[in-house]
Amino acid sequence: MQKPVAAQISQFERLANVVALPIGRWDRDARLIFCNTPYLAWAGRPQEALLGSTLATLFGERAWQAARPAFERAFCGEASSYERLLTHAPHPERWVRIQVFPEVGADGTVASVFTLATDIHQDVVQRDALIAARRRLDRFTDNIPMPLVYLDIECRLRFVNRAWRDMVGAVGENALGRHVSEVRGEAIWLEQKPYYDKALAGEPAHFSRLVRGIVGGPRWMRTSYVPDFDDAGRVVGVYTLSIDVHELTSTQERLRRSLERDALTDALSRQTMMSYIEYSLTEPTREYALFFIDLNGFKAVNDQQGHHAGDRLLVAIAAALRDAVRAEDAVGRFGGDEFLVLARDCGHAKAPALAEKLRTTVESTARANGTNVSASIGYAVAPTDTCDPVALLQFADSAMYAAKHGGKNRVMPPAIPGQRIGD
Repeated sequence: MQKPVAAQISQFERLANVVALPIGRWDRDARLIFCNTPYLAWAGRPQEALLGSTLATLFGERAWQAARPAFERAFCGEASSYERLLTHAPHPERWVRIQVFPEVGADGTVASVFTLATDIHQDVVQRDALIAARRRLDRFTDNIPMPLVYLDIECRLRFVNRAWRDMVGAVGENALGRHVSEVRGEAIWLEQKPYYDKALAGEPAHFSRLVRGIVGGPRWMRTSYVPDFDDAGRVVGVYTLSIDVHELTSTQERLRRSLERDALTDALSRQTMMSYIEYSLTEPTREYALFFIDLNGFKAVNDQQGHHAGDRLLVAIAAALRDAVRAEDAVGRFGGDEFLVLARDCGHAKAPALAEKLRTTVESTARANGTNVSASIGYAVAPTDTCDPVALLQFADSAMYAAKHGGKNRVMPPAIPGQRIGD
């Protein structure tokens, strides 16, 4: 047989007093009609000061407004909860979670609701601290000027900062959750894949490249790929941080080019040309012809038309010589009005014709620039004449002087064809 309601309530009240949490019972007018012993300490008032008073009267209108939605759901038969900051005496401010659940009668109606309060102050403080720290971290990562990306182990983008979105432009929209190849294209993915693979294997990687397809690009960027480890030491993702090194790389390239190239004519510098000759002569199975070109009458151009006219002529002749030979051949400025041309796969059978072509190239270029400058050209062939780079240059130089002394504007082979150093 079911116990009378009064007996059930009495049993509940005895049980409620055993529970070390504040429990209250409220009628439909939100008046407190029962509270257990912990509730008295929690409210800081005796029972006679609590019972019969509404929640708003006891703890203020703000407290009631926080509780009201949960109370309304409970009177509709639905358990719920809410959180609020307690500000009433005698306790310091504390965050609590209050569960509100209905007391359902035998006929299915809800005559009252119960509240059970749990102190969650420390949890809320820690949660708020974590949220604040996360917000600060998000602001930091979103506002640092370097593009920053986080990818999971499947190389899908899970975080991108503002600098990255600004860099890639429209393709950065809706990037999260998508594979790198979907966002940046298959070609860029294949270019960077070895570095992602290295990071996913647990080793940092670095890659400098000229990045195309970006806002304000192309630009030289250096990207670091850094593995993200979990507590067990497993790689769970990859951070990538890109630094714009365009100005530095461009400056380095200009410096390198200034060492490799003649500043005026853009022909190879003397030092680079000699290195090229030395390297080429390490291939004993190939023939190379070295042409030493000296301009006749160039001093008169400087004296009569000025050095600017002379410089323009040198630039024009260097460009014409490059156009007269193949891409694999080398054209360098030896100094002053002297040039070198090194032609690959060019032996004594082919060298005279190429030398004559170079001579007429100089002559026609000079005429087009309003001068009577011509060229005296000497040449030597490796390995037929010598396998020594310095000797090859000396043979071509001697042949050039023989051409000048023989009347200028002509071509001369080495003085002793077929002689080798040491023979």
